[in-house]
Formats: sequence, structure tokens, C-alpha cells
Amino acid sequence: MTTTRFSLDLAEKLKAIVGSQYTLTDADKKKPYSNGIRLGGGEAYAVVRPSSLVEIWKVLQACVEADVIVIMQAANTGLTGGSTPNGADYDRPIVIISTMRISDIQLIDQGKQIVGLAGSTLFGLEERLKPYGREPHSVIGSSCIGASIVGGVCNNSGGALVQRGPAYTEMSLFAQVTENGELQLVNNLGIDLGSDPEEILANLQNQTYQETDVQFPDKRGSDNEYHERIRDVDAETPSRFNNDPRRLYESSGCAGKLAVFAVRIDTFPIPEKHQVFYIGTNDPAVMEQMRRDMLSTFTNLPVSGEYLHKSSYDISKKYGKDSYLVIDKLGTKYIPKMFSIKRTVDRWAEKFSFMPNKFSDRIMQYMSQMFPNHLPKRMEDFRAKYDHHWIVETSNDGVAEAQAYLDTFFKDNEGGYFSCTDREADQAILHRFVTGGALTRHHIMNGKDLGSIMTIDVAFPRNERDWFEVLPQDIDDKIAVKMYYGHFFCHVMHQNYIMKKGVDGKAVKKQILASYDVRGAEYPAEHNVGHEYLAKPALREFYQKTDPTNSFNSGIGGTSKLKNWQELSDEHTGCGCHK
Repeated sequence: MTTTRFSLDLAEKLKAIVGSQYTLTDADKKKPYSNGIRLGGGEAYAVVRPSSLVEIWKVLQACVEADVIVIMQAANTGLTGGSTPNGADYDRPIVIISTMRISDIQLIDQGKQIVGLAGSTLFGLEERLKPYGREPHSVIGSSCIGASIVGGVCNNSGGALVQRGPAYTEMSLFAQVTENGELQLVNNLGIDLGSDPEEILANLQNQTYQETDVQFPDKRGSDNEYHERIRDVDAETPSRFNNDPRRLYESSGCAGKLAVFAVRIDTFPIPEKHQVFYIGTNDPAVMEQMRRDMLSTFTNLPVSGEYLHKSSYDISKKYGKDSYLVIDKLGTKYIPKMFSIKRTVDRWAEKFSFMPNKFSDRIMQYMSQMFPNHLPKRMEDFRAKYDHHWIVETSNDGVAEAQAYLDTFFKDNEGGYFSCTDREADQAILHRFVTGGALTRHHIMNGKDLGSIMTIDVAFPRNERDWFEVLPQDIDDKIAVKMYYGHFFCHVMHQNYIMKKGVDGKAVKKQILASYDVRGAEYPAEHNVGHEYLAKPALREFYQKTDPTNSFNSGIGGTSKLKNWQELSDEHTGCGCHK
């Protein structure tokens, strides 16, 4: 970017707010924030890393005054490029505000609810809640390693847990730019924090409010109706999907069109008893019948039901092994540190032309192969016998109910199951957890012989019986690698592919998505639309209402990148989204 009076003035203002060390203008240092982990990337004027909510507010004031686009970014672990710039065609410079230095979590009512500040993570929340015998909306088993609490709410993230639905709250603290171009702070946390913006933000972060300042308004801190929706197995619509109008509310589903400082959400009691069952079959219809039976006839809903096709099992075993070992041996709290080390190694490696691309991934992959097989024998035996693998977790009275059902069911149906030991349960769930990143690693290690990665996050109707994908031959012939996994009770599937060399992945994706339209499926199911999908009308209208001047995360979901939602000419709209 050419140096101008504007660029000097804004850079100096940002440095004065957060410090020179935390105002990144060097292209090399900006890259980990301006590029997504799987896709997406573009030019950012600056990346700022505030240490307080008040600093975020002051940065926003400077950005609004300078008329730049703001992208609020937490862990930058999204899979659709929704928290980074995307290409060019922006009419204003972009400032990325990274919130990860502000990770405080505050407990309300003995941990029955929490307030998560802008950079707080699910990993951190799990640790914070354990002494209180409670757990977050989402636990390990999601597809996004290092996911943030606020990011989950903003992106309608679904998670693995059957009884709780997508991340959702009606209580949050956020800033928005009005249609008159004015920055305003909105406190809907249900906590009396004062009246002046800086006072409100300082009081929250310093937790200087009293117990009597906390109200309990008639507002939801979670999707408390989801258990009813998912039980309706004959409904012609999906149980959850990203642009569901019922779950678009202020920060919930805003996809960065607001600057969210904090969210207030419900937590849940940790079950006194739980049991994981590992199920295998070669017949997709058998799995679907079990799904329908458990959802519609069980008194106690299962906790989760994670699906892995044999191809995903194998790819995760080989290319997710290092992540598995790190989490298994060091714990989830080490993951953010690992990502930081990886970014630093790759940044230095890129300075040397003889070093391979994604150097850290290659080193970790080679090192992981030095360790023995990390998966238990009974899982490996099932992999040899069955194509379809289902990890079903139950709790309390649901344990005996599921055990009795499975004993009876497999007397007359193909397949089998075993009751996991505690160690096997941890191994099975962790194996599924690292699957999301395994395809990218596979591509890094074998990319010279392969085409592009193409991913689909789809929610099938609740009454869909033919859920397992069988592609037409003309499409199947263009694909080198297929990975199928997902949250099977919810009929939410992650269907990921690597194209054969020279194949246009965007064209193939367009064909597949068109077939989903005919079937009444919705996509994306639980990830942000990012820059990979078009926002459908309900979502687009929500974005425009929420951010009338298009000042935040412009271009998300294939929408306009221009101020006040102006449109580019047709030749400049190629975002790669499904059209």
C-alpha cells in the first residue's frame, strides 16, 4: 500500500491506543491474521491486538472516523474464510482487530451462566467450569480447533451435542455503526454496568459490578427448543442450519457484522454417569433406522452421535495423528500455543526460498509417524469390518436405555457395537475431533499430485433416509479423495473432497449444491457462510439491517464489499461462491 497522510495518521492513532508492538503493519506479521487456515485471504492495512475492551472501543472509534472496514477476529480457525479479507474489490482499507488477548470468563449464578469476553475460548471455558460440575454448550468434538465463545455465537456454530442446538444467545454487549455513520455501544447483557461506553466496558472487564447489578431477563442464553426440533424425524426441513431466521438475533448469527465485546450464555450440568458406544455397520439404512428410533422413541436423548466414514477414519488416523497426540498428552489448553508456534515457524521458513511451503505441517507429520499406532484395538477391528462408524455418547438414565436398545437391535440387523472403556471413549472422540484438519494436512503432503480442496457443510432434512452420498459417475470421476463425517443425529454432514489435478472444484461444488437444493437441504449447516457460500435472502437482510453502512466484515456471504451496500459490476463479483 502506498504511504499516504491517511495511512500515517491512522497507524499512529492505532499505535497510541494499543502500542507499537501490537499494531502490525508489516506484511509478514499480518499474514497469520489476514489469511484463513483453509481458505480466504487478502490485504489488511493493519492488524491490531488490543489488551482490553476499552482499547477495542477506541480502535473502533479511530476506524469509523477514518472510514475503514473492520474485521473482528478471534481464533481465526474458521473453515470458510469468514474472519479474514477475501481478495480485492474493497473500496476502503481493512483493519483486523484480533481479540485473543482478552480471554476473561466470568461466572454468573454459580456458573449456571457465564459471560465470555471477546477472545475467550471453549477450551478455557471447559477448564473454568469443571470445579462447578458444569460444561459449555459445545465441548471437544467440534470441527474447529481453538474455537472462541464469541465466534461460535456469531457464526451459529452447531457443535456435537444433540440436546443443545446451535450456539445462541439473546444477551450480548456489542458496538454497531448506525445508518448515520455513528458508532454506538449496545448493552444487552442484562448487567447494569453504567451509561458511558468506556465506563461500561471497564466495569465489565474489571468485574466491578455487584451481584445486585445482574438481572435475569426473559431472554435466552441458549437454543432451548432444539431438543424438540431434533425429535421430529419426519419433518421436511433440517433441524439446524446457518441462515435459520429463528436463530438470527443481534450478535447471534451476525458473522462479524457487529463488534461483539461479550456474550452471556447458559452452561449445563456435567452428567453423573455417561457411556460411549462404538457402532459399526456396512449399511447406511441401518444407521438411519437407529437414528430415527433413538430420536423419536427414547425417553432420554443421547448426548452426541459422531459419524465417520472409513475414508475419514483412515485419513484422520494418518494425517491427524500429531494433533491427536498433542491433545492426548498435553491437553487442549496447549492447542493455542501450538498454533502460535506453527505460525512463527512458517513465517520464518517462508523467508528462505529453499524451504518447502507449510514447513511446520511437514515436520509435524514426519514426527508423528515415528510414534506407534495410537488407536485402540477394538476400533481398529471395527475399521477392518465396517464402512460406517458411529460414536454415540449417552448419559444418566440414557445409558441403560441405549444399552438395551442396541442389544435388541443388533439381533436382527447387520453391524455391531461395543461399550467403550473410559480410555476408548476418549480415544474415539478425539480421533473424530482431529478429522477436520486432517484433509488439509493430506493435501499439504500430497498436493503436487492433487487438485484443490473443496468442502461442503450441509444439513439434510430430518426425514431424509438416503443420507449417504452416491455421486453421479461424471462427478465422481473428477474427485481424488472423499471424506465424510458429521453430527449424524442432527443430519449435519461435512462432505470434503480433494479434486483430481486440473479439475475446477468450484464447478463441481456448484453441481453438488444444486442437487442438495432439490432435496431440501440447507448449507452451510453450522459454519459461517464465509466467502465460500452465498448468504440466502434471510441472512442477507439480517446483515444489512445489522450493519447498514457495511462497515464490518464487508463481502461476507458474497454480499457487497462497498460502503452502504453498493454493488460492483458483474465482472468484479467473482468470490467463488455458489451462485
